[in-house]
Amino acid sequence: MSGVPEEGKSDAGGHERTARGEFRAQVNARKAGLERQFEASKAQFDVAQEKINARTGRNLLVAILIGLVFGGAVLLSLLVVKELFMLLAVVIAGFASYELAQALRKADYRVPRIPTVAVAVAAVPLAYYGGAGAQLIAVLGGIALVAIWRLVEQAVPGRRTEARALVRDLAAGAFVQGYVTFLATFAVVLTAADGGELWTLAFIMAAVAADTGAYAFGLMFGKHKMAPVISPKKTWEGFAGGAATSVVAGLLISIFLLGNTWWFGLLFGAAIFLSATLGDLVESLIKRDIGIKDMSSWLPGHGGFLDRLDSILPSAAVAFVAFRIFG
Repeated sequence: MSGVPEEGKSDAGGHERTARGEFRAQVNARKAGLERQFEASKAQFDVAQEKINARTGRNLLVAILIGLVFGGAVLLSLLVVKELFMLLAVVIAGFASYELAQALRKADYRVPRIPTVAVAVAAVPLAYYGGAGAQLIAVLGGIALVAIWRLVEQAVPGRRTEARALVRDLAAGAFVQGYVTFLATFAVVLTAADGGELWTLAFIMAAVAADTGAYAFGLMFGKHKMAPVISPKKTWEGFAGGAATSVVAGLLISIFLLGNTWWFGLLFGAAIFLSATLGDLVESLIKRDIGIKDMSSWLPGHGGFLDRLDSILPSAAVAFVAFRIFG
């Protein structure tokens, strides 16, 4: 009735099914090709990442992601509400002081952890609202509190140690307060000052540039060991790269962020680079003496909070002095 022969309908249906079959085959072949290409690319990426991890000793991708999160938090706190930076500093100082006190115990230094963390946490807002004078009082009071706590422990028969060990413990407790609390509160006092948040951002950027430059140049060109006993992975090539990167960063930061002169930017970048390198070497020396690789494992790819603050802490003091003179 339709006027189309049954044989014609059958041929048309067969051609349609054949075309659909060929289309599916092409789609499947294309899909299989993409999957093979993806697997090959993934295998190459995994091999490259394993080589980088073997060279650096860390998961670089995870380290970058965590670094971006921390960088975003610092940037947000400094540019939006300065009090947020103070709260961030409270958290970081608390964790960092606990890490160092806990790590020192592995070398048989009995540093009381509760008062150590309590002082670090309390010193940050005191320094923020009270300035440099309150900062110094908080640190000295903290050293006294930790010492008294340790002496009370010494009075307990089950926790008593010989006099020489007690002196070592008291010195270690004071060192934690000086190294973590005192240096960390420089950043807080600086941020609290009028316009100081830009200087805090400036020295953090310069220190990060120094670390990144030293890391990149050392990874690509590093051959000559800088301090093999203290930090085996540091090279003179990385040192030169970090210096160049930090000085260039200091120049740009001075002109475009701080509104200062070009020559101050060169001095600022060089000073931050030296303080950052010194802080890195000091922490490496501490870890070598204790016999550990990282202060903790709380930050995958980084180690601990103090492992990321090693270059920041002394740089905060340098930036504070620079702000008082040139700011």
